[in-house]
Order: sequence, then C-alpha cells, then structure tokens
Amino acid sequence: MKALKNYIDKIKPHFEPGGKLSMFQSVFEGFESFLFVPNTTSRSGVHIHDSIDSKRTMIVVIIALLPAMLFGMYNVGYQHYLSIGELARTSFWSIFFFGFLAVLPKIIVAYVVGLGIEFTAAQIRHHEIQEGFLVSGMLIPMIVPVDTPLWMIAVATAFAVIFAKEVFGGTGMNIFNIALVTRAFLFFAYPSKMSGDEVFIRTSDTFGLGAGQIVEGFSGATPLGQAATHSGGPLQLTDILGNPLSLNDMFLGFIPGSIGETSTLAILIGGAILLITGIASWRVMLSVFAGGIFMSYICNWFANPDIYPAAQLSPACQICLGGFAFAAVFMATDPVTGSRTNTGKYIFGFLVGVLAILIRVFNTGYPEGAMLAVLLMNAFAPLIDYFVVEANIRHRLKRAKNLTK
Repeated sequence: MKALKNYIDKIKPHFEPGGKLSMFQSVFEGFESFLFVPNTTSRSGVHIHDSIDSKRTMIVVIIALLPAMLFGMYNVGYQHYLSIGELARTSFWSIFFFGFLAVLPKIIVAYVVGLGIEFTAAQIRHHEIQEGFLVSGMLIPMIVPVDTPLWMIAVATAFAVIFAKEVFGGTGMNIFNIALVTRAFLFFAYPSKMSGDEVFIRTSDTFGLGAGQIVEGFSGATPLGQAATHSGGPLQLTDILGNPLSLNDMFLGFIPGSIGETSTLAILIGGAILLITGIASWRVMLSVFAGGIFMSYICNWFANPDIYPAAQLSPACQICLGGFAFAAVFMATDPVTGSRTNTGKYIFGFLVGVLAILIRVFNTGYPEGAMLAVLLMNAFAPLIDYFVVEANIRHRLKRAKNLTK
C-alpha cells in the first residue's frame, strides 16, 4: 500500500489546477479518497470532526448487505437446481457458484452505469465525487428478479441516478431512495419482466452451468404471488414443486423472490451490524416491523379472505415474505430520504409498515407493497418532520409562558 500511495502522490500534481490532466481532478480525487483516508483538515470556521465519515458509513452498510447478498446467490442456484430436479446431486459450491455467476453481471452493470454517471456529473460541476452510489449499486441487483435483463438494469439505473438524484443536487440531496426508484421504473416500464411465474427462477444455464430440463409441475410463483392469485378457501403456500412451505422455509429464505430479499435471517444479521455500529436508526427499524405486525392483525380480523386472500397470512409470514424485512432494515432506514427527528422516525417507520401490508392485501395486482410504501413515505418525510418540529415549538412556548406566570 505504501508503494501505491507514493505513486498516487507522484502523479497527483498532473490532476491539480494547472496540470495537464486537471480536467479529471474530480475523478482522481474520487479514486484517491476511495483508496486512502484524506489527510486534509478544516482550517477555519466551526466544524464537528468524527471518526465516521461517509466512506466508512457506506462500507459498513455494504458489509451489512453481504449476508443477504451471499445467501441470495446461493438461493438462486438452489431454486434453479430444484426446478430441474438436480438439487440432491449438486454440491453446495456448485449451487453457490451458479448463483454467483448469475448475479455478478447485474452488480457490475449497476456500478458501471451508476458510477459512470456520477463521475461525469462531478466533472461537469467540478465537485468532489461522493460515495453515495457505493450502497445503491449493491442494493439495485438485490431487489430485482434474477432473470431481469442487464440492459433493463442499465436503463433503470441511469434513469434513477439522473432524475432522482443528480437533478436534486447529488448525494444527500435526493428525496427518494435511488434503489427503489430503479425498482419502480422497472416495474412500471417492464411489468412482464418484474412479476409473474417465470422471472424469479433462473431456469436456463449460466455460462454453461446448470443446464437441464425443467421438472413436471414446476411453478416459479413467489409466495406473495400465490396469495394474490388464490381463488378462495384456505391458503396454502408451496415451493416451486408444489410442496408446502413452512414458516422456517420463509424465515431462512428457501423461496423464490428477488435476489437479496428472501432470507429474513440474513437480513436481520445485516440489521444487527447496522444497529451495533450506530449506522441505522433502531427507531425506524422497530416501528416498521411494529406497523407491519399491527396492520397484519387488523387484516386477519376484518378483511374478507375470500375477496382478499393475502389477508390470511399471519404477521410472521407477512414479515418474512417479499421485501418487507429488507425494506425495514435497508430502505426505510436511509437517513437521507427518511424523517430526521426522533419522533418523526417512529411515525415514518410505522406508516411504512402499515402501508406495505395494506397494499399487499387490498391490491391483488401488486402483491409486493414494501417498495411503494417506502417511496410514498419518502415524499411525506419532510412534512412529518415539519409537524413534529412545530409541535415541539408550541410545547416549549407553552412551557415558557407557564414559567413566567
């Protein structure tokens, strides 16, 4: 690393003002700050210095995402080999490597497109390159079906970065979660590639691996998709071969779904990392789960299961299925697009949980409600904070008047 640092210091003058490569100063500074902690400090004004900067924050979030990402890769291979009847004869590492090769191109495309746009925007504005997309680039592949075409991911990522981030001023200025805007763009622009029975299971081979015939009776519908299309009577969720699913299967994540959203256990491990390191707000995380559990019980008690079959799902199933847990841990806790006040965080998170279940149960055409719930509450987060602050002001004025009497 010392040799690399010496080389960086040697070529740095070429990228500074007056150097022959000064037009690429922002790009150079971005790579330098990614590789090494900057040694510059503020020399004037009032500043708060902390050991946690944006780069460290993003790296911790990426580490927290790894359990869900790694399990998602394994589950991609697991569901594939289950669908072709080869699961019992396939080793753990063959299953994982199949999923790894299926997911890796999506990660590469998301980063190349997103970082390319951010680097270009920084150069045009002569600003430093921010680290915000380091997390978004990992989130985007995790919340899409495994068979989403790469060109669609590229188009959706470009749309989200340009119109949901850069036009607002870049990192820290966006009002909507970038990864969820990408997911929403894909869902509404290419609905056939984002829902249904065929997009969540990789039935074809990946770089020549896993070729085989699909077994008879195969169905790639997710559990929430099964609930949305249920025609009446008791609801029994099944795996892709028609075998009944247990709550344990749902919690561990051996079910069809978006790449990083299936394993509640892996997501909670990531959530624990975020809470221990102080990166995510426990107020938001806890209140999302509380809101989801509350509304699930309400739907269990009052919704007509013959008309709204998803109302039969227990609160535990609702939390373990779809993107609910992933949204609670990684999406709703985004400090940029959520509420900033402590009271506002409780309200914001609770409403995300409530809306997610309401959309799932009462909108059978869209069985996954977490994405729309978070995006809708992103729009209302500033309003929530406004009323919380105004309420605090009124309370303090009232207390001050009482003290002066």
